[in-house]
Amino acid sequence: MTKREIINLCLELPDVYEDYPFDLITADPTAWAAIRHKGNYKSFAFITVYGGRLIINLKCDPMDAIFLRQMFKGVTAGYHMNKEHWNTIYLDGGVPLELLKDMIRHSYELSKSKRAGGGIRHQRSRIRGQRMEVRE
Repeated sequence: MTKREIINLCLELPDVYEDYPFDLITADPTAWAAIRHKGNYKSFAFITVYGGRLIINLKCDPMDAIFLRQMFKGVTAGYHMNKEHWNTIYLDGGVPLELLKDMIRHSYELSKSKRAGGGIRHQRSRIRGQRMEVRE
């Protein structure tokens, strides 16, 4: 699997987009691609090439994170992430594709907005807009 293929797999989920918050040159394979929710801007996947190996960081329930690390050599504590809530998956590490898809969906669900009306930024902009109306 290539970096573009894993990014495209993540982009199949609804209301998400690809971002490069840490790098100016997005064509560089070591550039970190972040896949984010449109509503709350939270990232649920970080993808890069590290040490010559393609990796993806995914958010995970802490108990599942430990289990997956024990089951698969290619799953480790999240690189540059909270070790309790994030896993790094080496895409050449033996994780079956269907399980990887489930892990991506799980990360997506854990990080999406918990309430209707969008994320906190959306709520703030609505509140600011209401305040401006009151002042006028």
